[in-house]
Amino acid sequence: MSKRLPLLSLLAIVAGAVAGQLLAKAAPAAAAEPAPALEALGRIELPGYTGNFEHFAADLKGNRLFLAAEGHDTLEAFDLRSGKHLRSIAGIGAPHDLLYLADVDRLIVTQTGADGETKVIDGATYQIVGSFRHTGGAESMGYDAIRKRLYAVAGGHNMHQPNSWLVEIDPYTGRNYGELKFAADHVGALVLEKHGNKLYVNVTGMNEMAVVDKNTRSIIATWPIAEAQRNIPLAFDEATRRLFVATRAPSRLLVLDADTGATVTSFKAPVGCDQVLFDRINHRVYALGSEGYIGVFAEKDRDHYEELPLVASAPGAKTGILIPQLQRLYVAASPGSSGRTAALLSFNVLK
Repeated sequence: MSKRLPLLSLLAIVAGAVAGQLLAKAAPAAAAEPAPALEALGRIELPGYTGNFEHFAADLKGNRLFLAAEGHDTLEAFDLRSGKHLRSIAGIGAPHDLLYLADVDRLIVTQTGADGETKVIDGATYQIVGSFRHTGGAESMGYDAIRKRLYAVAGGHNMHQPNSWLVEIDPYTGRNYGELKFAADHVGALVLEKHGNKLYVNVTGMNEMAVVDKNTRSIIATWPIAEAQRNIPLAFDEATRRLFVATRAPSRLLVLDADTGATVTSFKAPVGCDQVLFDRINHRVYALGSEGYIGVFAEKDRDHYEELPLVASAPGAKTGILIPQLQRLYVAASPGSSGRTAALLSFNVLK
């Protein structure tokens, strides 16, 4: 003969079951892991290289990718779509930064070694066909395509000088319009407004950002980088008026207001970051570091950013170029002095 449960016990069981169902419905679903921003595409190994790679330039029409092999005293040319290594171009001492002028098929190359002059390479013959005279040892460049003016930082510690200079040049004729002095032996990357008159310079030796008027070639503001030291790489989103500064002591990515210099937010960045790239299509920031991964940060709006999952790269992979037309990122893995095999890495940029 079966035993009946007391009425109160039955009611308690039913109430508990209903409450459990309600709680399950009310509980928020676990947050989905953000989708990866980059997908590894390929790796082209470059045996026999030593030292550091620096910056890139792309020739879209000619399907070429150029890389400055600063520690190897060469320029390297690759197939832009396949990544295949095409050739080495010798005779350039410590090339650092590159600008490709498609309308004249010329490659402009800054040098931190040899005579310190900026060289002009013919894109058809790969021969040096000219040079620009300025304070020696130019490194980072920025190009104003509307005004056809090239800006490069020169002098400083590379040339054993206590001061650095911002050089303004016509890259077609080599005319030097003038040079702006910085009382610092190290100046890092620079970016410029395409639709305005300002140019921003990482004055690494003073741990500050300088704002330069392009029309007068004069400093109109200086902003201290208070959160960290050794501010070297720099990128810019002109639409939202935000600067992206990477520092090395400690390794941070700082988001600055380009009108006031105020820090909007900051994140931990890869160690040894040598380049920051802004993806205008997907509204992301890529920070390339030497410890083997890429830091990725999503720009939600001008004041809100989200750190996305890290993307594995390779040790020494600290400079790169974003090719928006192909939705591809190329990264150079420098061998340094470690004996590692140098490589060109490629990634598909995912939406």
